[in-house]
Amino acid sequence: MSQGFKGLYKKAAIAGHAAAKAATPTPMVVGTAVGLTDEIDSTKPRYFVPEGVCGFAWIIVRPGNCRFANWLKRQNLAKHDSYYGGVTIWVGEYGQSMTRKEAYAHAFATVLRDAGITAYPYSRMD
Repeated sequence: MSQGFKGLYKKAAIAGHAAAKAATPTPMVVGTAVGLTDEIDSTKPRYFVPEGVCGFAWIIVRPGNCRFANWLKRQNLAKHDSYYGGVTIWVGEYGQSMTRKEAYAHAFATVLRDAGITAYPYSRMD
């Protein structure tokens, strides 16, 4: 069955990469605010961030002792998650772009769910 899990993981990763590549981050400008407003002080340095907000994304597979979760752990593709429960598959690609990482996580989790595995995408802004 591990060959089936390997194929499923590969299929989910391919879907994740395609979704991340197709995602369109909203660029942002970072600078020093004028007081407590949304206005940026034009006399101070400003930075354009084309990949949008920075953040993290991951996929949780539950339960953490199901056959697929155990296979992921044996392959060093996931780690036990004591906070959310289950195991965590970390999205390490795509620099700091939360938009691309989220797209990857959602597509990856969808492929797993379609195969009958309980999986959820999570993300957090940095």
